[in-house]
Amino acid sequence: MAGRQKKFGIDPQTHNLILGTWRLRLPQSRGVRIALGSMLIVGGCLGFLPVLGFWMVPLGFIVLSHDLAFVRRQRRRLSVWWARRRQTSP
Repeated sequence: MAGRQKKFGIDPQTHNLILGTWRLRLPQSRGVRIALGSMLIVGGCLGFLPVLGFWMVPLGFIVLSHDLAFVRRQRRRLSVWWARRRQTSP
């Protein structure tokens, strides 16, 4: 499938966050992106409260993976594990 597009992640050319059909611009500043990703993770841990949700944790990790190599490696390992798991599932 040559025309297949990414479903989630960060576009390396435009630096937009891709979430399905949505595209969101990330801040230009590295410090602001790290602060945003950290706040999303902290807010996601408080997901039992109204407005905040557990969906914020993976989104925070995706934003942090743009700047932090450790988080990027962990995200790639999770992606590979998930792909292998889906191939072996009946």
